[in-house]
Amino acid sequence: MTPDWLSVRRADTPLILCMPHGGTDLAGLDDVFVSPWLARRDADWHIAALYDGLAEATVVSTAISRSVIDVNRDPSGASLYPGQATTELCPTTTFDGAPLYRGEGPGAAEVARRRAAFFDPYHAALAHEIARLRTRHERVVVYDCHSIRSVVPRLFGGLLPVYNIGTNAGTTCDPALSDAVATVCASSGRSYVVDGRFRGGWTTRHYGRPSEGVHAIQMEIAMRGYVRSDRSPTPDVWPPDYDATAATQSRATLANILSACLEFAR
Repeated sequence: MTPDWLSVRRADTPLILCMPHGGTDLAGLDDVFVSPWLARRDADWHIAALYDGLAEATVVSTAISRSVIDVNRDPSGASLYPGQATTELCPTTTFDGAPLYRGEGPGAAEVARRRAAFFDPYHAALAHEIARLRTRHERVVVYDCHSIRSVVPRLFGGLLPVYNIGTNAGTTCDPALSDAVATVCASSGRSYVVDGRFRGGWTTRHYGRPSEGVHAIQMEIAMRGYVRSDRSPTPDVWPPDYDATAATQSRATLANILSACLEFAR
């Protein structure tokens, strides 16, 4: 039985959209955090609305906040970006480095409990959908949907490009796929980069096996592409409202990207 925090919306096309960071449910742990607002602040806000209706695809998402457990991190605890600032499987700080917990962060036993409760079921569902679609299609695209503030000095310098394509240096998908996505981004007239600061998280790196017909790609979109302002993450203005007008150009570009993914898979 699928837990209520896990959503799997099935389609029979060779495209899966993953949404690992759109959730804000603190799983009853509100009191252990410095504040519930801070524990929710770094969510991929409005990611479901941004992609809603853009393509016929299977969608796998979790309502659990990334501050409880980040289902896009290596479950072994190994850093995806050695030598660079990042957050853990069960983050103890915000993107800006502020402490998340009132006291010490979760110990090994608590991390293991959260992994069993949330991480493992999410990835079991995703793996099941990949296997299901591979029986129907020679190639499947796993497209990992992300967003982030445009300026986070602790994580990257300057202003983040609007579209950040991650393939872990070309290892997680056929170059034809990443080239097709990059071409769409270039035609948008907005800034983009392939394998820049965000090269793909654990989902992309773990499932991307081109030789086995599974092509994974991550898209990290700067939030300025669909909200009026993403520069002042304070309680009085955060989270920003989803702005359908501001999102129009981004949705058109993302629709073309997903169309390119489907064309590649087919």
